[in-house]
Amino acid sequence: MLAIIILLGCILLAIIIGIILLIIRMQKEENNLENFVDEQYVLLEILVPRNNEKGPPHSESMFAALHGIFDPGKNYQDHISFEITSKNKYILFYCWAPERLKDFVEGQIYAQYPTVEIREAPEDYSLNLNANLKFAGTTLELNKSDVFPIKTFPNFEVDPLASITSVLSKVSGDQQVWIQLLVRPVSDDWRQKGISYVRAIKAGESVEKPSLSSRIILGAFDFTKEVVKTATTVTPQESGAGESEPPKLSGPEEEALSAIEQKVVKLGFEAKIRIVASAENEVQARSKLQNAVSAFKQFNATNINGFVAKEILTNQDILEKYQQRSFQKDGYILNIEELASIFHLPHITVETPSIAWAGAKKGEPPSNLPIAGTVDDIDLTLFGRTNFRHFNQKFGIKSRDRRLHFYAIGKTGTGKTTMLENMIIDDIEEGRGLAVVDPHGDLIEHILNFIPEKRIQDVIYFAPHDRQFPIGFNILEKVDDDLKSIVASGVVGVFKKIFGESWGPRLEYILRNTVLSLLDLDDATMLGITRVLVDKAYRKKMVDKIKDPVIKDFWVSEYEQYDAKFRTEAVAPIQNKVGQFLSTSTIRNIVGQSKSTIDIREIMDNKRIFLIDLAVGKVGEDVSSLLGAMMITKIQLAAMQRANVPEDERIDFYLYVDEFQNFATESFATILSEARKYHLNLIMTNQYIAQMPEVVRDAVFGNIGSLVSFRVGATDADFLQKEFEPVFDANDLVNMDNYDIYVKMAIDGVTSNAFSAQTLPPKTKRFGHRDQIIDFSRHRYSQSREEIEEKIQQWSNALAQENIETHKKDTVIGQERSEKIKNLGYRKIKSLTGNDWYVRENQKSKIRNQIENVSQDKAPFAKIPESLRHPPLAEAEQYGAGTRLDNFVSNGAGKNQIELESKSKDESNHSSDDSSATESKYQDVSQDKNEPAKPKIPPRYSIYSKKPKNYAKVDKSFFDLNRFNKKEDTKSRR
Repeated sequence: MLAIIILLGCILLAIIIGIILLIIRMQKEENNLENFVDEQYVLLEILVPRNNEKGPPHSESMFAALHGIFDPGKNYQDHISFEITSKNKYILFYCWAPERLKDFVEGQIYAQYPTVEIREAPEDYSLNLNANLKFAGTTLELNKSDVFPIKTFPNFEVDPLASITSVLSKVSGDQQVWIQLLVRPVSDDWRQKGISYVRAIKAGESVEKPSLSSRIILGAFDFTKEVVKTATTVTPQESGAGESEPPKLSGPEEEALSAIEQKVVKLGFEAKIRIVASAENEVQARSKLQNAVSAFKQFNATNINGFVAKEILTNQDILEKYQQRSFQKDGYILNIEELASIFHLPHITVETPSIAWAGAKKGEPPSNLPIAGTVDDIDLTLFGRTNFRHFNQKFGIKSRDRRLHFYAIGKTGTGKTTMLENMIIDDIEEGRGLAVVDPHGDLIEHILNFIPEKRIQDVIYFAPHDRQFPIGFNILEKVDDDLKSIVASGVVGVFKKIFGESWGPRLEYILRNTVLSLLDLDDATMLGITRVLVDKAYRKKMVDKIKDPVIKDFWVSEYEQYDAKFRTEAVAPIQNKVGQFLSTSTIRNIVGQSKSTIDIREIMDNKRIFLIDLAVGKVGEDVSSLLGAMMITKIQLAAMQRANVPEDERIDFYLYVDEFQNFATESFATILSEARKYHLNLIMTNQYIAQMPEVVRDAVFGNIGSLVSFRVGATDADFLQKEFEPVFDANDLVNMDNYDIYVKMAIDGVTSNAFSAQTLPPKTKRFGHRDQIIDFSRHRYSQSREEIEEKIQQWSNALAQENIETHKKDTVIGQERSEKIKNLGYRKIKSLTGNDWYVRENQKSKIRNQIENVSQDKAPFAKIPESLRHPPLAEAEQYGAGTRLDNFVSNGAGKNQIELESKSKDESNHSSDDSSATESKYQDVSQDKNEPAKPKIPPRYSIYSKKPKNYAKVDKSFFDLNRFNKKEDTKSRR
C-alpha cells in the first residue's frame, strides 16, 4: 500500500513538474513570438544567370556559412526562409531574413554564387494573393527519426531541383505554388543522438520508443519531439548481453548506419517545410498541392528517411503561418547537404522553361570610379549609377577623360538617347560648349526645353526644314591650303557613303579634283560642282584661279581632251548625285550661300550651344546624312585651326552625334585620331557595328577611351565580348535589361576594367524657352528665304550671261571653226591705253612663248620688257586671271614706241587710213607719217581687238592687228 502511495506521489510530482515545464515553454514561445513581431525582415529576390555553373555543392557551402548566425547565448535562434515560387507563370527564388542580417546573408549567397543578382523584392508575393482564389497548404514531416538522412544530391543522376521546378512550371492563369524552407542553426548536441543510436545498434542493444510514463518522468514535454520523430531510449538487454557477440547486420542496416554516420559529421539546422497552392477552386488547389508534395518523394529512400505530408489544410491558419514565416515550434534536423539538396539555385543543366533567369551579370566598379560628391561638378559629367550588389552610387566621367572620346552602342529603345540627354543637359548647366547632331530631331526638340534663360543667346539652332529662315552653311568656303584636302575628303566621302553602290574610281577622281579646284575660288559653293563640269566659262574662271599645278593640269591637259561621249559618261553620275542633292530649294538655300552665317570656330571658342536638327522625316535620309557629315567635317576643320593656340589654352568642345552611323564616312577615322589634341571631344552612339564602314569601325575601337554597351544583338555581342572579357561574355551582352549598361571607362587617362551600371533617369526640370531660343537664333544667324533665292538667282544669271558672250564667233582671217567647240574660253588683256584685247585661251601659252621669242630677237626694234615675259595671272577677270599688257613697248631704232592699242568703231569709221591699213600684212601702228618709214613688225601672237564672234584658224606667225570690221573680215575670208 505504501509503495502504491509513493508511486502515485511520484506520478503526481512528475505531472506537476511537467505542467511547470509546459508553462515555461509556452512563456518562452510567447516571448519569442513578441520578438518575432518586433523584428524587421527583408525579402530578397535572387535572379540567377542562365549560364550558372554553380550547383548543389555551392549551396551546401552557403548553408555552412549561414550557420555562423548561431548564437549559443540565445534561447531562440534567428531563422531564415528560402523559398521557390511560381508567380505570373515564372519561377522565382527568394530569401527571407531579419533585416539586421541582410548584408551577412547576401554576402554568403554572393560568395558561392558571385554572378547572381540579389535585390529587395518590391512587395511580398505571399501578401498579394487574389481573394477569389482558393488555397490549400500542408507541412512536410519526416517519416522516421531525424537521425536518419534523406536522399541527397550526390545520389541523384539528375539535379533534384529540376523535378521541383517542373511541377511549379505547370501552373496556368492566376494559379500559384509556393514552397518554403525554414531553417535555423542548432548546436552540435544533435549529433550525439545519432552517434548513440549507431553505437547501440552495433553493440546489439535494443532501441525502443519511450513510454508515456517515461516521458513524464524524464520531463514529459521535453520528449514531445521524440514521440513525433521516434526519438529513442537505449536500454540494456537481458542479463548476459555484455557477454554476447555483436549482432550481424544486414546490408540495408549497414547502409542505414553508414548514412547516419555521414549525416552527423556535418553541420545541422532545424528545418520545416511548408507548401501552399492556390487555384480557381479547392479541387484544383489540392491537386497542385499534391503534385508539389509528390516532387519531394524523390528524397525518400528505403531504409533511411523521406518526407510525408501532414494533413492538408484549407483554413486561414496555414496561409498566415506561411506569410509570417512562422517557426515557433520545433522542426527536424537536416544537415547542410540535405538542405542543399532541397534548395539550391538552378544550374545550367536545369532546363525548365519558366525560370526567371537574370538578364545579365553584374560587375564590380573600379575603386577609383569618379563618384558624385568626390569630384567638382564642373569637372564631372554624371551619366550612370552602379548596380553591383550593395554598390549604388552615381558616377560620371571627368572632363579630361572625355578628350579620349566616348562611344555607346545598343539596340533601339535600350536607353542610349536618354543617357545622351542627361550628359547634354549637364554640359549646358555647367556652361560648357557643345554641338549636337541629331538625325531624328526628338533629342534636340527635348533639349530645347532644358536650356536656362542665361544660355538662350548661346544657342544656334540649325534646322534645314526651317525653310523660311535658312542658315548659310558653305562647306567650300575658303580654308587654309593645308586643310583643303580634308574638306575634299569629307565631301567625297559623304557622296561615296550615300551612293556607294554606284560609286567608281573615275567618279571619285573627277569629284575630288572638282572640289579641290573650287576651294581656290573666293565665292565657290556646292552649286559650283555641277556648274563647273558643263560650263566652259565658269570652268575657265576656276582654272585660272587654281594654284596647285597638278589639279590645274587635270583640267587643261586631261579634262579638256575628253571627247563629248566620254565626258558625258564621266560627268553624268556626278551631275545626277550632286544635282539630286541640290535640286531641293530647301537645301540649295543653305549650301548655295557663298558666305556662311555661322562661324564654327567662334562657336567652339565661345562655348556656344550648336543644335543641328537633321530629322530624317523632315528633310530625307540622304540630305540628313550629307548635311550631317559635312557639318562634322566643318567642325573638325575649325578644331584643327586651333593649332596656333597653345594646347592648355584650347577650350574643350563636346560634339554629340546620335546614331552616328548616318554620318560615319571614311574620313571620320581622321577625326577620331586627330580631334583629341584640339580638345574636340566626341560622344557617339549607334545601334550595331555593321552600320559602320570597316575603316571607321577600326578607328572607333582603336581610339575611344570610354566604351558603353547597352543590349546588343548576337553578332555584335560576339565582337564586343573581346572588349568586356573576362568580366562579361556574349550571353550577358544580349540579355541586358533596358537602361542597363556595361562600361569600360577612361579614369585619369587609363581605361578601367569592365563593370555594370544603370543609366540615370531622365531630367525633369524644364525651363520652357523653346520658342524664344528658335526666334533668337533665326534673328542672329538666318536670312529670309526670299533674299537667299534672289542672290542665288543673280549668281546663276550672271554666269548664264557670261556664257552667252563666250558663244559669240570671232571675225578673223582664216577658215571658220566648228561650232562643237564654241565653249572655248578667252583671255582678256588690256593695252597701255586701257582698252580690251582678247586672246584665245588655248593659245595663251604660245603667245607667251612668242613674246619670249620677240624679246630675244636681235632686231633693235623688238625689245620687250622682262615684266611681259611672265604675265601675272592673279587678277580675277571674267574669263580668267587678267594678263595685263600695259607698258607693252618695244625699243627699236630711233627709240620709237610701238604700242598695241585697239581702235574704237568711231575711229575706224572716220579714218580713211584704216581701210588701206587693213590691206597691209604688217602694220606699224605707232609710226608718225612725217617720220621715215620703219620696218614693219610681224606680230608673233594671235590677238583680237574685240570679243570674237567666230572661231577661225589663224596664221600662228602673224596677225593683222587692225582688222576690226566684220565686212572686211568677210571679204578677207572670201
